[in-house]
Amino acid sequence: MRLLEKVEASPVDAAKRGLARGASRGVPPAASLGGYRLAIRRALALVLLVPAVPLMAVTIAVVRLTSRGPGIYRQTRVGAGGRTFVMRKIRTMRVDAEARSGPVWAQLSDPRVTPVGRLIRALHLDELPQLFNVLAGEMDLVGPRPERPEFTQWLGREIPGYLNRLSVRPGITGLAQINLPPDTDLDSVRRKLALDLEYIHTRTLWLDLRIMACTALRLFGVRSAAARRLLRLNRQPVVLMPETPPFASDPCAPDVPQPMAYASVG
Repeated sequence: MRLLEKVEASPVDAAKRGLARGASRGVPPAASLGGYRLAIRRALALVLLVPAVPLMAVTIAVVRLTSRGPGIYRQTRVGAGGRTFVMRKIRTMRVDAEARSGPVWAQLSDPRVTPVGRLIRALHLDELPQLFNVLAGEMDLVGPRPERPEFTQWLGREIPGYLNRLSVRPGITGLAQINLPPDTDLDSVRRKLALDLEYIHTRTLWLDLRIMACTALRLFGVRSAAARRLLRLNRQPVVLMPETPPFASDPCAPDVPQPMAYASVG
């Protein structure tokens, strides 16, 4: 199903409205990251690129040899404060994957994914080019996943508080990513939002290191559940229905009859 026929307003404008409301509820603005945090992330990304570059070169060559189209594809995503940027990934789908459908969410056993692409996704090698986005200051190593502009405004209308996740730079990995599968519907987005907001409110260098370690263990074949237990990162997001809707005046979600609040339990 095509989720959005037309983006009616800029994600930047929608995000500014959402973040202004979020600040009054204690959501930290993007600027609170601090220059030292960005410098540390860029240094780590530079170190990680040393082994990643030859691995990317081999993976891109395999993609080019096994399917038609480029090895890397570029896609516009929404970052901190609603600013858009171009994110790079190693291509895992057919080159014409959305030619007829337009922007759609991924599916289980997605027929658009090539056989080689399934292996690349399982090993998370398709995410490696995003280290260049970290170097450019557009992304962080850890944070909420960046969404496409086609979905951002729509989700901001449908899910109260969704735009608060734009208060930090998006990440290659994150608390939501290591606990939950890719988005497939609104309920899956609500569950991930619970963990994104938990991360934004509780993030520390120690939490970031544990999330990165968990991601690394998964890359080396350790089962996700075992890695999360070892690092105490297991989360089960719960979507709560409050008696008094806290987002009733949210103009980004005027048609939601029962606004949601979010929590997660370990």
